[in-house]
Amino acid sequence: MDKEYALGLDVGGTHITTAVIAINEMKVLDFSVHKESFDSNLPADEILDVWEKAIHSSWKNSGIEKLKGLAICMPGPFDYESGICWIKDQAKYEHFYSLNIRELIRERLNLPNDLPIVFDNDANCFGKGEFFKNVENSSKKLMAVTLGTGLGASFIDNGNAIDSGTQVPADGELYNLPFKTGIAEDYVSARGLISRYKAASGIEISNGLELFSLANTGDVMAIKVFEEVGADLAKIVIPWLKSFGADSFIIGGKIANASDYFLPAFQQKIKDSGSEVNILVSTDNEIAALLGATSLLCEI
Repeated sequence: MDKEYALGLDVGGTHITTAVIAINEMKVLDFSVHKESFDSNLPADEILDVWEKAIHSSWKNSGIEKLKGLAICMPGPFDYESGICWIKDQAKYEHFYSLNIRELIRERLNLPNDLPIVFDNDANCFGKGEFFKNVENSSKKLMAVTLGTGLGASFIDNGNAIDSGTQVPADGELYNLPFKTGIAEDYVSARGLISRYKAASGIEISNGLELFSLANTGDVMAIKVFEEVGADLAKIVIPWLKSFGADSFIIGGKIANASDYFLPAFQQKIKDSGSEVNILVSTDNEIAALLGATSLLCEI
């Protein structure tokens, strides 16, 4: 079988990671990985400049000439079939609302009309990617969450994302589930960390990384906030771990880097619920997302 390659993009609220992936082996070509940081509220043209630079860098460094397609991991709301962005009032990509990202990228890179450009949401890409990273050892049913600017979720059954039916929440989403006085994402996300710390200390911080740094210095309130988030995450996912029958639960996203502070509280709640699910923290969120996005091209 001839080797086929795809260019994968993991697009976040503050970064883009690109790489060329050998589809047949589901392996990232290490020397092709390129990362750029940016402010996602810049004008669309300026952000697309950054994306174009990252894509060209990965493609050139890979030494690969022919691609089967581009596979893009994007946060929502987003029409993944048509390639249209519907993100609004989320403090990111404010200038992308209603734009057709597929056509903008095709035009920017002067790509042929028959070259596939496919999209999926960040949580699905992460979950599927974790499956493909270790497919020989993977459990059949895997539930994954991404903790960052939002709360993403995916339910993976033998490599396929499940987003309908009685075993999973509507559209496979957790972020909008009613929780306490709001929705789950109000409490388990970067803004949840920030608001909790302000309520506890009266101090306003800018982001989750700042709270992580405070926790590393021994700030008792910062540590307590992470513990509360861990306990609340468990409360949110326990019903779905049971209904989906998950064998493994994987945590990814930027906040996963602070797992030393929130994981013990999460694990204790899971144990108290009687669940014996295998709990893991991803060692490489971005590579998983790139592999998960690329799996879409296997279906074409």
